[in-house]
Amino acid sequence: MWKKLLTQNTGTLLYSLLLVVVPVVVSSGLAVWLYRRQSLMRDLTPEQMLLYFLVVSLTMAFALTPTTFVALASGFFLGWEGFPGVVVAYGAAALIGYSMARLVDQGKMEKLLHQFPKAEGIRDELRHQSWSLIILTRISPVLPFAFMTFVLSLVRVPRLRFLVASMAGMLPRTLFFFWVGTQAQDLLALLQDPNAGATGKLLMGGLVVASFGGLYVLFNRALKKVLAKKK
Repeated sequence: MWKKLLTQNTGTLLYSLLLVVVPVVVSSGLAVWLYRRQSLMRDLTPEQMLLYFLVVSLTMAFALTPTTFVALASGFFLGWEGFPGVVVAYGAAALIGYSMARLVDQGKMEKLLHQFPKAEGIRDELRHQSWSLIILTRISPVLPFAFMTFVLSLVRVPRLRFLVASMAGMLPRTLFFFWVGTQAQDLLALLQDPNAGATGKLLMGGLVVASFGGLYVLFNRALKKVLAKKK
């Protein structure tokens, strides 16, 4: 299976790898750039703010900026007035990323899964539980947004469900990191090491545990159903 996965889906796998690596590299340089040009982000007009949210939708969709980075920077520069825009930008980024993933894959993963009935069966079971699957992947602050969008696109859930569940799952950590941004005094220190305090660390740890624990239950349940059908 692994050999076929590598040979038949080289472009898909390369794209998914870039979605993990690129945000880390780009955000580091962007943090320094913003720090030196903070005046550009102060007192934005409504038109400029709209343009800002359009730009960050694209940068998040194409894995140029992590979602946490956007939430922190937006909270720091825009205050709570910008929070609704960040939520909408997340939704737009999710839809753009979903469409791009389908375009890059072009059904190759679907064809591969047809050759492995058990793997295809697990995928189908996860699709039936897609509300829980999407929300659990989105609430975790450690799972890369663009990469998980790509992975979830392979499950082929309906776009509207994908959008609504993505925004709902992102909301708790978005709210938290946005608040951290509004409280910060130094942009560079904020972006390089958000100091959320003990309570914040407990909250983030709780979200990670809930995410990975819930995903384990979902995958385990799907696997058991598939194996039961094969008997």
